[in-house]
Amino acid sequence: MNTRKAFLAALLLLPLLLRAQNNDYTQFVNPFIGTQTDKTGALSGSTFPGATMPQGMVQLSPETEQMVTWDPCSGYDYNKDVIYGFTHTHLSGTGCTDLIDVSLMPLTRWPNPELLKAADFGQHYSHDTESARPGYYQVALQESKVNVELSATVRTGIHRYTYQKGDPQFVVLDLDRGTYRGEAYYSGRRTYDVIQAQLRVVDDHTIEGYRVVTGWAKLRKIYFRAEFSKPIKEHLLMNGNLNIGKNSEVVNGRTLRAALRFDPSEGQQLMVKVAISPVDIEGARKNMKAEASRWDFDAYVQAAHDAWQKELSRIDIEGTDEQKTIFYTGLYHVLMQPNTMSDVDGRYMDTNFEIKQMPKGQVYHSTFSLWDTFRAAHPLYTLIAPDIAAQFVRDMVLHHQTYGYLPIWDLWGQDNYCMIGNHAIPVLADAIMAELPGINVEEAYQAMVESSTRSHFNSPFEIWEQYGYLPQTLQDESVSITMEQSFDDACVALVAKKLGKTDDYERFYRRSMFYKNLFDPETGFFRPKDEEGNWMEGFDPLSYEQPCFVEGNAWQYMWFVPQDPQGLINLFGSKKAFLKKLDENFSLNATSGEVNGNASGFIGQYAHGNEPSHHTVYLYNFAGKPERTQELVEQVRSEFYRATPCGYAGNDDCGQMSAWYIFSALGFYPFHAGSAEYVIGTPLFTKATLHLAGDKDFTILAPNKTPERVHVKSVTLNGKKVKDYKLTHQQLMDGGVLEFKMK
Repeated sequence: MNTRKAFLAALLLLPLLLRAQNNDYTQFVNPFIGTQTDKTGALSGSTFPGATMPQGMVQLSPETEQMVTWDPCSGYDYNKDVIYGFTHTHLSGTGCTDLIDVSLMPLTRWPNPELLKAADFGQHYSHDTESARPGYYQVALQESKVNVELSATVRTGIHRYTYQKGDPQFVVLDLDRGTYRGEAYYSGRRTYDVIQAQLRVVDDHTIEGYRVVTGWAKLRKIYFRAEFSKPIKEHLLMNGNLNIGKNSEVVNGRTLRAALRFDPSEGQQLMVKVAISPVDIEGARKNMKAEASRWDFDAYVQAAHDAWQKELSRIDIEGTDEQKTIFYTGLYHVLMQPNTMSDVDGRYMDTNFEIKQMPKGQVYHSTFSLWDTFRAAHPLYTLIAPDIAAQFVRDMVLHHQTYGYLPIWDLWGQDNYCMIGNHAIPVLADAIMAELPGINVEEAYQAMVESSTRSHFNSPFEIWEQYGYLPQTLQDESVSITMEQSFDDACVALVAKKLGKTDDYERFYRRSMFYKNLFDPETGFFRPKDEEGNWMEGFDPLSYEQPCFVEGNAWQYMWFVPQDPQGLINLFGSKKAFLKKLDENFSLNATSGEVNGNASGFIGQYAHGNEPSHHTVYLYNFAGKPERTQELVEQVRSEFYRATPCGYAGNDDCGQMSAWYIFSALGFYPFHAGSAEYVIGTPLFTKATLHLAGDKDFTILAPNKTPERVHVKSVTLNGKKVKDYKLTHQQLMDGGVLEFKMK
């Protein structure tokens, strides 16, 4: 190429290069989405607005609750106007609450023993003087007039407090903040308990400590090292009602707080760096040294921005600013977790409470909300972040090796047994079926089989194989567990078939059909039986109080057969009868008694605010009415997702609510989440591009898409018509163009 041609080529490329440089995806992330419940209680998300990194151990965010409860589980409610502290660990969108560790609060009055005992450090704030973006949070506290800014590395929280000139400068460090749930909140009885804690003044710039806590996770250890940019001029340590005094350098107990005084003549700003570790104090020290050795607050903010920019750039979309805000905030919420649970040196605490060592350069993760995230969040990791997804699979297998079976709900490295089924199984199945690089297939398959044959909490496999269903008289929540266990077994069968394990395939395929044994053709519902095979009396398909279901009623659970939609259709005798029932599901507004608190975002009996319904809008594809799927996908997208603080129809549940939107906005969805396949829906954007592994792009085009055009006329993949409304994972990973022509 001659010089002139090279110059012209450079000119042609220049706009593309400038666009790439100026395309700051983080500008479309609004961390306040999902932090507010509206006046009807219909929309909520239980997300938090504070600073964190992708898969960060630290989530540094404010508490607007004096007693943090299950709603909002994150500790932050946009409707409240008081902040009680800034703590370093949070859960995003879960139905239960835990963590809320190591609270700091800047003050301008001396927190005397009476104030420390009362633990009421609340200060008012206004949303007019509050802001947040990925890796950064800011708020002005009204009583003290302190401007608080927060950022984070993976394992360290970074604080910058700006006091008014000449004002006294104090900080309270509280190790007793925690969570209350359910009846415990109303009785004032907390559901966490500090077993033991320590605060130690190391020098005039440093405090170290730990607390051992029991709560939703039955045993957690949190060690920390806090470094201050200015010397501590005076300190007061307290254990409950006991004033340890201003000269003591260490306090042990269960209700520990410290008051610290700093000299305002040394500057208006005070920085605090708090490194945490689930292993030991030495781990916190190493985390601090490796990640937060400097006192340049703005550099930490920039590093967090750059990390999020890299993650969010995995997908490009062309849409309105509002659409981009919902989409990229959703992607942000998905990629927050699972969380790093190993120190920089690779050490972590396993399920046996033993310290283990990851190979050099590898990270161990926790926070697997699997009952929720197996459906769309984990397939999204597998698709756009296969390197991270492989780590998650490896960590679940490590859990299995020490615990005996795969995690149910893994929190801080421990299983809290929340919810039913064992939905690490479809996550591993999806990875194997997708031929995800970097996983040990035989180890993963062995973990799936053993987790499907070793009886444990909510999984009595001897009864399962004896009866071909779970009798309600022998197992509570029997219908929900039967439906979900049938699905898990179908995932094992899929992998067994792929690996040529014929006996296993036949066994688990047979088990995957057990769901049919609880179908009552007279009522048209799945309903409970006793051990004699008799239908249980008192069945009410509208009731949320039926002990045979979990967080739903018979209407919502009757569609949970993603492994066998044709078999479900056959139970109704014909597609016509099936479609009649499915139409009724989306039109029947009747209720019976109290609606479960997790159910919201209703279209008839469909409840988008809770996960069992999430695949249901796509069922019409299998009964020959894809246009109805397309209409419902658009209805859910437009009614239950907003670019506002009350922007979700229910708890985001570690990104599952967000992942549904991301897939459904792109135009396809992992209907059978363990199969590495997707069903076609309807696109939201005229163009979207997935930047995949191996520098391949998968582009989705809908050039004649308008808000009014919801129905799909035809779909082509690389110029060839897609006839069955299905895509395989490999087709996407190969790159190419999926084009929709809208009617």
